[in-house]
Amino acid sequence: ILGGEKYSAADLFAGQYALERFRQQASEVWEVIDFLLLPTAPDIFRIAAVESDPIALNSRLGVFTNFLNLLDLAAVAAPAGFRPDGLPFGITFVGPTFSDRSLLVLAATYLVSFRPALGGTGLPYPETPVPAKAACSDRMMIAVVGAHLTGEPLNYQLTERDARFVRTAKTAPSYQLFALPGTSPPKPGLIRTGADGGVSIDLEIWDLPVVQFGNFLQEVPSPLTIGMIHLTDGRTVKGFLCEEASLRGAKNISTFGGWKAYLKSQTLAGGNGSRR
Repeated sequence: ILGGEKYSAADLFAGQYALERFRQQASEVWEVIDFLLLPTAPDIFRIAAVESDPIALNSRLGVFTNFLNLLDLAAVAAPAGFRPDGLPFGITFVGPTFSDRSLLVLAATYLVSFRPALGGTGLPYPETPVPAKAACSDRMMIAVVGAHLTGEPLNYQLTERDARFVRTAKTAPSYQLFALPGTSPPKPGLIRTGADGGVSIDLEIWDLPVVQFGNFLQEVPSPLTIGMIHLTDGRTVKGFLCEEASLRGAKNISTFGGWKAYLKSQTLAGGNGSRR
């Protein structure tokens, strides 16, 4: 605890910003993999060694797991037999946020097939029932940034499909928002630009029945598309994006931070970008 005295409030915020950058980078991994398989610990230390240098050795023991809480990931540890020197070895299944049940099914399936011995007893590992696979959720999250926002002209396309408002959120600071010309009602286009030149854009997350998703897609006109959007908390959600080729002549409205703020500015200015 006393070690905290050497850090300032500025150090705290710098650390939080750095963690957010790491969280955003790490979130991209889940677009191409299903889970990580890691050693639970890199080594085993004798009690005397830990007592002589507890901080360093405990930190070393957590080299494969210390990041889990920081990145809000799910994990399940399982035994994996013994090393050549006779000491036990374990593995950890790691997945994205809220993947706990899927990881439990995966770990239990592994134990059924591997059947490691019960520790140093040499006895067979007890029968491990595989949990029933989590049924596919009958609902899904979708992020909206423009005409489908609460109070906007196309919001009914969500509500008439039994969609439910979940919360407001912001994209990661790697997006730009454009006012698409010639659209009725007026619509924005969201693109991901990367860290250079990007900002955080306001959005809403809605909970939509999966059976309605295909039907809802029929209402999405070109150049709008549905893709993965990265949020400020490092998570990803399906949502409205735009084909970059269609942005020629479109007004960059990223500095407003969101579609509603832009519409409000247009209304106050008496411009033609207000909702219709």
